Amino acid sequence: MQSQALRLLGTLGDTRLLLNEQARGSISWPFLLVLVFWLTVLFVGFGLFARSNATLIAALLLGALSVAGAIFLILELNRPYGGVMQISIVPIRNALEQMNR
Repeated sequence: MQSQALRLLGTLGDTRLLLNEQARGSISWPFLLVLVFWLTVLFVGFGLFARSNATLIAALLLGALSVAGAIFLILELNRPYGGVMQISIVPIRNALEQMNR
């Protein structure tokens, strides 16, 4: 039982380190800045060289909102334990309480 408890303790430590590493995020900020700059130039170019009418403005606005929403979701899902959308930590706490008993 002692060897099994030590093995479980080692597994728990590895899981804790893995959760800590995953909580940091993996998106490169220089890449994100270049991506946003490139998309801004792209949409400005589309709007600059096209004749202005209501359909064009609605299409560009819808496209820009779609891209902004996608970037927002990527950034939110990159930090699962923080931000607007979060994974509940209650099951982990309940499991730790059961282990401490």
